[in-house]
Amino acid sequence: MRASVIQIAVNEDESVEARRRRVAGTVREQAGADLVVLPELWTTGAFAYEEFGREAEPLEGPTYEAMAKAASEAGVWLHAGSIPERDPDGPLYNTSLVFSPSGDLAAAYRKIHRFGFDKGEAVLMGAGSELVTVRLPGTTLGLSTCYDLRFPELYRGLVDAGAETLVVSAGWPERRRSHWTLLAQARAVENQSFVLACATAGTHAGVPQAGHSIVVDPWGEVLAQAGAGEEVLTVEFDPGKVAATREQFPALKDRMLGLQPPRRP
Repeated sequence: MRASVIQIAVNEDESVEARRRRVAGTVREQAGADLVVLPELWTTGAFAYEEFGREAEPLEGPTYEAMAKAASEAGVWLHAGSIPERDPDGPLYNTSLVFSPSGDLAAAYRKIHRFGFDKGEAVLMGAGSELVTVRLPGTTLGLSTCYDLRFPELYRGLVDAGAETLVVSAGWPERRRSHWTLLAQARAVENQSFVLACATAGTHAGVPQAGHSIVVDPWGEVLAQAGAGEEVLTVEFDPGKVAATREQFPALKDRMLGLQPPRRP
């Protein structure tokens, strides 16, 4: 399987519409890939909190339309990163979109773990409540977004739902870049899965972004990693390695579920 991980620079001097057109063009250039992955909130920037409300769009809004068309024209499965979704009957959500090579929406995932503690995304957006997987020819994707990467139980749930390739769409800050690489490798090793983690470059509302998108195999080996700037990271991997790894080293079979907390004396 060939994947193109598109690390986009989000800069304030480029309009959302201009960036949308530019990214759609980059997706079309990936014709021949099986899977293309974009980062989190690339239309606005993950830390540009003041833009969330102004640039929020319905699920089937302009980004949906542009990415569906780009996926169809390139003939690729496209994880189109995430958008600030405006639910007419509820709050904003940080929502990822996945399109099939025909341009049909295959899945939408509302980010479960919102970053910011008592500010930013944590108070401006609602939390998703459902794990989402997508079946592709050859592998099943498990969807996650940025801060989700810090919560291993989410990925256990995705593995239990059949995920073999874990996709992380992110806008990760540069000051915690070491965590980005460490956690991507940890999620791959503990779940014996491929991890495709796509981050943004540039600066979001004064917050420098980590870049360094990364692809990790089920043994934790880094197959490819981007630098700090805008880049298309292309990698070929064998999805069959997941089943082979789980058979060769069947650690997942030794999970102890339903453990009880210790009793207080």
